Amino acid sequence: MNIKKYICECIGTAVLVLFGCGAAVITGNIVAIALAFGLSIVAMAYVIGNISGCHVNPAVSLAMLINGKLNWKDFIFYVIAQIIGAFIGAALLYFILSQANLVASAGGIETVGLGTNGFGEQSSLGLGMWGAFVVEIILTFVFVYTILGVTSDEKKSNVAGIVIGLTLAFVHILGISLTGTSVNPARSLAPATVMAVIGKYEAIHQVWVFLVAPLVGSALAAVLYRFFNNHEPKKKEKKEEVKEETAQ
Repeated sequence: MNIKKYICECIGTAVLVLFGCGAAVITGNIVAIALAFGLSIVAMAYVIGNISGCHVNPAVSLAMLINGKLNWKDFIFYVIAQIIGAFIGAALLYFILSQANLVASAGGIETVGLGTNGFGEQSSLGLGMWGAFVVEIILTFVFVYTILGVTSDEKKSNVAGIVIGLTLAFVHILGISLTGTSVNPARSLAPATVMAVIGKYEAIHQVWVFLVAPLVGSALAAVLYRFFNNHEPKKKEKKEEVKEETAQ
């Protein structure tokens, strides 16, 4: 068991939640929030990418599992590590914000939150439950499909981290006002749970959407990627041609 991979996934997810959700609480600016999430991925990709692949997201790990790039054992431990990391990030954010005068003057963490996701009254635009479900599927599909594409070509390995980070920022720009943008079950679960612990239950009651929809979007991306971008048949054809030429 290569425990280094799991520790890296834990660290990477903690960084994503701390900086991404932290920017959501502190700045309230869509572009700043999107960049915080995206740049977190860029930073981590060039540190832990060569060790664990820098999934830092159960939805990404699911896509890798479906496409045969991750085995079941690693998938399970990756998800566990990612959830633990998300809780560490949310706990650190809670501690930091609890010490901040800005948060205290605004009515405390109960009022400003921890960058949780939501729909209905918890959505800036009042997006309904099924609308939120569809939005999260679409956002995750675009994000994961891009990851599969850029990580499947060794020629793009040097820019993979930047492309993935920019894509995460890209989907956040659309999704923040609608759902807060999840595309990551671990990122949604941890802040919602911490908020429930301090007596605010709105996010935890709605978190199922942000657990299920990203996984659905990820599975769709993985299946369609295999269908449209699977180059195995071409490789087999080339091998058969070589065999025929050799036989002749």
